[in-house]
Amino acid sequence: MIVREAVLLFLVVCAGTMGELCVSRAMKTVGEVRDFSPASVVSVILRGIRVRWMWVGIALMATAFFSLLWVLSLANVSLVVPVTALSYAAGSIGGKIFLGEQVTRERWMGILLVSIGVILVLVGRS
Repeated sequence: MIVREAVLLFLVVCAGTMGELCVSRAMKTVGEVRDFSPASVVSVILRGIRVRWMWVGIALMATAFFSLLWVLSLANVSLVVPVTALSYAAGSIGGKIFLGEQVTRERWMGILLVSIGVILVLVGRS
């Protein structure tokens, strides 16, 4: 794998996952939407845009998106899409560390299976 592709894939997985974690943290601050009336939705949006984690998350997710576009112009989609599945593993690890969530043994086993699948895709590329 070319170094540029590896760096871009790393950015897609890490920036995207960290962006999702930051937005999740922001939404835990804002609270859930209980009523979908226009006034309630506007209220949640206004509370959301005041939370710093929301903006950090949006910036990271934008970085991941543009990195994905760039790496798709360089590598085959049959490689890029399976490798981005590592975001499931990164999300679970980040959820445990950053958000204090519980991750069950079954989820860790699923993460292991996804990771093995990504390794098989990378080995099969040669």
